[in-house]
Amino acid sequence: MIDITQDIQPLTTFRNNSVKSIKQLKKTGRPIILTVNGKPEAVVQSAAAYQRLLDIAAAADEREGLRQGLEDLAAGRTYPAEKIFSELRKKYALPR
Repeated sequence: MIDITQDIQPLTTFRNNSVKSIKQLKKTGRPIILTVNGKPEAVVQSAAAYQRLLDIAAAADEREGLRQGLEDLAAGRTYPAEKIFSELRKKYALPR
């Protein structure tokens, strides 16, 4: 839950006190909403919280899961299945 007395701040305040803001983010676990001219413009959150949102989106939307998979493939963040199976067989002394 967002605490409007602490979690909403002008971008200028965040820029001038970024270390303090990041400490607050880590301590509370709540995102910080940044405003410009009094209107919300951006949200700062921890990397772990962002990853959790990505994971939830992927689970909720099959297309998002496929998109992330294709992105991982394009970025080289995949391993051939045979390599994984070979490592598992070796690690657990499984027959081929």
